[in-house]
Amino acid sequence: MKVIVAGYNKTGTKSLHAAFSYLGYIVYDFMENYYYHSKEWDEIYATGGSTELFRRMYKDVDVVMDMPALYFWKEIHEAFPDVKVILTIRDQEEAWVESLARQMESVNNNKMYTFAKTFTPTGRRMTKTIQNSHCVQFGANMPYSWSPHRVNKTVLKIKYRQHNADVLKNAPKDKLLVFRVQEGWEPLCKFLGVDDPDIPFPHKNVKSSLLKDYAEENPLMIKMIFEAKMAMLLLVLLVAILIPTYFIVFGT
Repeated sequence: MKVIVAGYNKTGTKSLHAAFSYLGYIVYDFMENYYYHSKEWDEIYATGGSTELFRRMYKDVDVVMDMPALYFWKEIHEAFPDVKVILTIRDQEEAWVESLARQMESVNNNKMYTFAKTFTPTGRRMTKTIQNSHCVQFGANMPYSWSPHRVNKTVLKIKYRQHNADVLKNAPKDKLLVFRVQEGWEPLCKFLGVDDPDIPFPHKNVKSSLLKDYAEENPLMIKMIFEAKMAMLLLVLLVAILIPTYFIVFGT
């Protein structure tokens, strides 16, 4: 383990993930956390976890970021005391909460994704862990299935403010970088001790394009969408078989 990104989602974390990947780091973002460690995270939510558990989870990972890991940055740091910490921020709190609300609405209103979360093995496993994460991170079970979209922006801002203050106060000052993604490669690479790449800094999840980006690039999301399409096909076949059978057995 080399870096904990303790910044909240929608503070440029997807762009930073792409930057780390380009630099050759093994990154566990929220998709990797849920897919590979959903069982461990359910245990952490139930019991609080342990230093040994976090050490087993991330011993072969370079960077951990986004939910649910960002909320447990201090416990992960105890397991890996030599790692560096990056706090991604946005200067305007109101802009951050509006951006997060748009993303949550976009995710919640995506019918294919909602179907996948409900009817696929990968989706059901992820949904349980994500709902637990929302309760811990936001203080409420944010909508994540067929329910109407509801976001308490006041709660979100309070949680964001409290979390950033905690990181600024308690992260080791000599190992902490407060980072705005618009600053680009220079402060990040200087902090990591690597050379600046000769390419523009990545810009991901633009205008809540997370699901679209993942559907095109992320193997775990691609797998879940494939499972959803197979489930839809099976449902269609089942209906095609049951309707004629009904009329044969019961008549018109």
